[in-house]
Amino acid sequence: MATLLVKNIHTLVTLDAARREIPNGALFVRDNVIEQVGTTPELPQTADEILDLQGRHVVLPGLVNTHHHFYQTLTRVIPAAQNCDLFNWLQTLYPIWANLTPESVFVSAQLAAVELMLSGCTTASDHLYVFPNGSRLDDEIQAVQETGLRFHASRGSMSVGQSQGGLPPDSVVEKEADILKDSQRLIEQYHDNSRHAMLRMTLAPCSPFSVSPDLMRESAALARSHPGVRLHTHLAENRSDVEYSLATFGLTPGDFAASVGWIGSDVWHAHCVQLDDKAIQQFGQTGTGVAHCPCSNMRLASGMAPIRKMLNHQVPVGLGVDGSASNDTSNLFNEARTAFLLARVREQDASAMTARDALELATLGGAKVLGRDDIGALAPGMSADFIAINVDRVEFAGALQDAIAALIFCQVNRVDYSFINGRKVVDQGRVTTIELETLIEKHNRCAHQLIHP
Repeated sequence: MATLLVKNIHTLVTLDAARREIPNGALFVRDNVIEQVGTTPELPQTADEILDLQGRHVVLPGLVNTHHHFYQTLTRVIPAAQNCDLFNWLQTLYPIWANLTPESVFVSAQLAAVELMLSGCTTASDHLYVFPNGSRLDDEIQAVQETGLRFHASRGSMSVGQSQGGLPPDSVVEKEADILKDSQRLIEQYHDNSRHAMLRMTLAPCSPFSVSPDLMRESAALARSHPGVRLHTHLAENRSDVEYSLATFGLTPGDFAASVGWIGSDVWHAHCVQLDDKAIQQFGQTGTGVAHCPCSNMRLASGMAPIRKMLNHQVPVGLGVDGSASNDTSNLFNEARTAFLLARVREQDASAMTARDALELATLGGAKVLGRDDIGALAPGMSADFIAINVDRVEFAGALQDAIAALIFCQVNRVDYSFINGRKVVDQGRVTTIELETLIEKHNRCAHQLIHP
């Protein structure tokens, strides 16, 4: 088993139970698991691989992305969708997404994964819910596995088209029997519920306005028949979402989720911008999670999610960058900084969220939302997922009296090092697993073909 020593860390941010922040820190890793954490003099001085950070880097747990749509990197800043709210934005883009192919799903997934990794993400959940022209979730899974990203793949779905009162065109919906059959296949083929797993499955009917209540119930029953398979959907994203739920089901989004069994510690919902107080209390009592996507919510004018209230009610909250057609970037540090600032604006309280609160959302919060106790902190027995950021950069000049808070108050666009499952995937700011220039070229070609078929 290979060993790795990372030493002379400026500050090691453990986010362990004691929230230790260790000056002149060090990590000792055996294979893919952290074995020791402490100061540099306390730890072994030899290993198969040694990374000496020379006192210039903050090291912290890798960031966890709890909501994304990787394929949307292909449709960033589409002019007709730039100034739309959620429903109009979707209706503008659905016809373009109907042109997706297995190749474009593969290439966009790699691009999104690499962009996340370069900005500090080590674990990501993605929600793919449109499968035209022979596209399969397998295309995305295989693409991401090549990048080295720890991955939670969501088998999304849409089954209620416009002819049945739903929002998506009929051309991009599937039959519910086919959705459930494919969901079963994917779980059996790919889901790994073991500790330190690199790939897990989620069932994720897209939204209350694109699937039936029956599919929600049956997906929940199927997921719960397999250990560790979780449930994910969009909920209460904006006022139109709430109005649809009231008009169609006679229920608020929170009550609708409860009526179909989508409440519990194995469920997390994206956005929840317009979640009412009753639902927030119920989510906290049941451990139902939320993926907070502040940049997307601002971009689509959906509103400001009441994150401080959710946290006060013990709702598990993680961060998500959401789709790259509604953000339009995939930078989790930027998402954490935005969440931090937006909470202060919403509450009109400069203490509503601290920099360390925001870092916890991006790490431990995301881990809890995804049902993992092996990521999100740096401690013995945890997965060797960590990132290093050089503090000798222009963005941090004058900020080193609190280098940890600087990660949120200042701007982090790219990490210097990233290790996932003990493997170095970013080395001095460059991804090691994929040839990036070639990938960008392929991606731009696929994007052009998608938009101009």
